[in-house]
Amino acid sequence: MTDALARMVGAAGAADADVVLHADCIAKSLGGRRVLSAATLRAPAGRVTALLGRMGTGKSTLLRICAGVLAADAGWVAFGGRRQPRPRHAALAAAGLFYLADARNLLDAPSVREQYAFVARRFPAGSLDRATELLRLHELLDRRPPSLSGGERRRAELGLAMLRAPRCLLADEPFRGIDPLAAELVGRALRALARDGCAVVATGHEVPALVPWVDDVVWVTAGTTHALGPPATAWRDDAFRREYLGPGLAAAGVPERE
Repeated sequence: MTDALARMVGAAGAADADVVLHADCIAKSLGGRRVLSAATLRAPAGRVTALLGRMGTGKSTLLRICAGVLAADAGWVAFGGRRQPRPRHAALAAAGLFYLADARNLLDAPSVREQYAFVARRFPAGSLDRATELLRLHELLDRRPPSLSGGERRRAELGLAMLRAPRCLLADEPFRGIDPLAAELVGRALRALARDGCAVVATGHEVPALVPWVDDVVWVTAGTTHALGPPATAWRDDAFRREYLGPGLAAAGVPERE
């Protein structure tokens, strides 16, 4: 990193002391196609940020780079005010980042309760009772993950995240394929983590399910990102309404909690 860039990162860190995760100028090509060219993401403590964009625009790629599971072609990632020259998932996880991927975060065996007990021994800051109550996990604890439905599994995975008491949660498609009750519980859990000071970032195409729980919207399009602010502000952006929301969602207005 050049001295000028170092000074810029340092200045940004001083100005954005509440930003837990900061990625800037991220570029990535996959399969010979440029997915991201100049993407930026700031995840402030105590806020839920939604990454919205059409399929294939690079939302998951950006999260994977921020989580240290995929290397960027260019750009940088800082976590907790420290720039990561080569972000590695294990190091970021140890520093307080939890990556809830659109894949399995739980082992097939043993039971959910036993897996939670292992995590609780390593990360005593979390509360099993709180996670169980908030996500209604009582009937799931003594089951093995393969027996869980999609919504049950997502709740159990989010419970695992809550046990870690993370500084930052990156949740890829947390509302995908789950029923309205599970979506309500997942949304409440994301808000609870934010109230604890966690910086939460979530992707998703389920706009009516996701948006009622978020504070800020970041639009991913054409290889870059646009920080649009709160949902009410985002819904007034003409390009976002026209190119992402479309007539139906735009006319329906900002989704709200029932």
